[in-house]
Amino acid sequence: MQISDIWPGRPYPLGATWDGEGVNFAIFSAHASRVELCLFDSPTAAREAVRIVLPERTDDVWHGYIPGLRPGQLYGYRVHGPYLPKQGHRFNPYKLLIDPYARALYGELIWDKANYGYRVDSPYGDLTIGKRDSAPYVPRSVVIDPRFDWGDDRPPDTLLANSVIYELHVKGFTKLHPDVPEPLRGTYAGLASPAVVAYLKELGVTAVELLPVHAFITDQFLADRGLTNYWGYQPINYFSPEPRYASTSDPQAQVNEFKAMVKALHAAGIEVIIDVVYNHTGEGNHLGPTLSFRGIDNVAYYRLVPDQPRYYLDDTGTGNSLDLNHPRTLQLVLDSLRYWVTEMHVDGFRFDLARTLTRGPVGSEQTSPFLAMVRQDPILSRVKLIAEPWDVGFDGYWVGRFPPPWAEWNGRYRDTVRRFWKGDPGQAAEFASRFMGSMDLYQHNGRRPYHSINFVTAHDGFTLRDLVSYNEKHNEANGEDNRDGDNHNNSWNCGVEGPTDNPEIQALRLRQMMNFIATLFLSQGTPMLLAGDERGRTQQGNNNAYCQDNPISWVDWRSDPEADLLHAFTQRLIAFRRNHPVLRRRRFFTGHLGNAEYDVEWLSPDGQEVGPELWQQPELRCIGVLLNGAVIDDRDEHGNSLRDDVLLVLINAGDEAVPFILPDWPDNASWHVIIDTAQPDLDQPLPVTDQMYHIQPRSLAVLIEQVASVPPVQITAVIGN
Repeated sequence: MQISDIWPGRPYPLGATWDGEGVNFAIFSAHASRVELCLFDSPTAAREAVRIVLPERTDDVWHGYIPGLRPGQLYGYRVHGPYLPKQGHRFNPYKLLIDPYARALYGELIWDKANYGYRVDSPYGDLTIGKRDSAPYVPRSVVIDPRFDWGDDRPPDTLLANSVIYELHVKGFTKLHPDVPEPLRGTYAGLASPAVVAYLKELGVTAVELLPVHAFITDQFLADRGLTNYWGYQPINYFSPEPRYASTSDPQAQVNEFKAMVKALHAAGIEVIIDVVYNHTGEGNHLGPTLSFRGIDNVAYYRLVPDQPRYYLDDTGTGNSLDLNHPRTLQLVLDSLRYWVTEMHVDGFRFDLARTLTRGPVGSEQTSPFLAMVRQDPILSRVKLIAEPWDVGFDGYWVGRFPPPWAEWNGRYRDTVRRFWKGDPGQAAEFASRFMGSMDLYQHNGRRPYHSINFVTAHDGFTLRDLVSYNEKHNEANGEDNRDGDNHNNSWNCGVEGPTDNPEIQALRLRQMMNFIATLFLSQGTPMLLAGDERGRTQQGNNNAYCQDNPISWVDWRSDPEADLLHAFTQRLIAFRRNHPVLRRRRFFTGHLGNAEYDVEWLSPDGQEVGPELWQQPELRCIGVLLNGAVIDDRDEHGNSLRDDVLLVLINAGDEAVPFILPDWPDNASWHVIIDTAQPDLDQPLPVTDQMYHIQPRSLAVLIEQVASVPPVQITAVIGN
């Protein structure tokens, strides 16, 4: 390869930008003394063919323009500067570095001593610079052609209040799908296949939330054990789609396939939300590898211990934390977010360990500028923003404390709903609060019920089936002697640990799964369903399957009567929610309306309103809630009335059947049972002939005072006795 000339170029945009005639390269580093651009002449080349010193530096951005260079060019950087770990500087020109703004990466990281910036075998640890060349082992950055035929692609733009979010893993969702062509299984293209899109559409979800799709690495300790970083929470680049999810090895494929996937899902009316990990990178602590950010400008990108900048502040449990108080690091994150919205057409983000993103300078009570910058951004403030509102640092539990327009994963909802259906005492009052949208958490700063992202299970923890099948975690396959994973799962095995042939326990487990699903879709707030839970997927008791890229984690698509029944039940609950606006209110219920009417009323089995004393009873496990949609005087964004039927939800988490006296209002009410988890084969509204309904143990029932709007749902499979 011969490069005849390099021009000064421009400092913006950062990254490698093809303009049709050549490529502009721009990279930030405030403390570097020289930056070398390394060009590779083939994907298999172990080392670069050409090194070129970037000729210009503008506002700490090193830049240059090479005429004639085209998309597909592989490149990396070597950055010169002081190697002084005790001062926080870890420059090492022997290490090939990934461009933080690379739009695609080619190749996987190969673990070798050369990947570390220090001499691995030195008695002085990371204080001695390592001079092995890492180029043969590090992924290459790729110059891409950003052009793509989006056609008439438009975001579905579903209101959060009307959303049903479905959390899935790009690979695991389709790896075993029999109707996806085998070469496409486990890829972006597989997720865009007609069979998969049709399944999502028929299930009724409005958005998929993808586990991390930013390019990530597998930690060496996992690779040494033959495991992998399956979930993807070790990012190494925030612009590149993970190349392992592309169906071909072409460097451009990962970008084009991701865009095609989004386009196909949008055409079906399904939004795409991506799980983003801006709180840390895969470079780990001071003994981690030098792959990108660390070697470009360590003191700018990472939060370092103030008096000992050799070490990293770790609020994430991964070894490092990004410093969003630094303007260039904040710029990186905001540029990345805008790129995924404007160029990749995603509809929103779920922010992993989002509390880390808000942390201000060390020793200060201020927050970082991140929240304010997102709120005023004309692009980012309009997409869905969902925080995982905690991390492992001081004051790390921020559930209820993020400002508008942020929604939050409601961890208190998950824990309370699990404890209530498990039968723990003293849970009824908080269960009622979570069921009604967690007003105590979200109303204080002007947020709405839909800002509560309700979930019972997620990728991290037990699946729904395992939640009702195991009292203890079983993570032996992870190779850590079952020490990893959460020990406090609020799970109940219904009498036997793990699989059983006992038909009574099987029936109870199915009923409990239906109780959780019904609770999720009847609650105020935005429901999030874990992929495969609607089919009863199991991870064999593993509650930390982050390293299991195998059938433990993949969705099992085999049909069986129980899976089919649970799927049909879930589909029915999603449709029921969609047909009843009283279940997805945009405002909190108020209770008594100042006259004889209520918009909501909690009832005890004797048909009376639950009073303060009863709420405090630890053994209260049977309650009812009347949702009076007939008094709602509100309209949706299109001006349609949100008036609805009157619904009565009866909930019994106890071990005995309870005769529940039905309310005597509305006047002359004629109640019909629509859903009863103790009667999973109920496919027609069942009239109640007297003023009492016997709610069975460990079950939930929905009664309706109007039946005209309820279409029959055919369910043919029945499990258990």
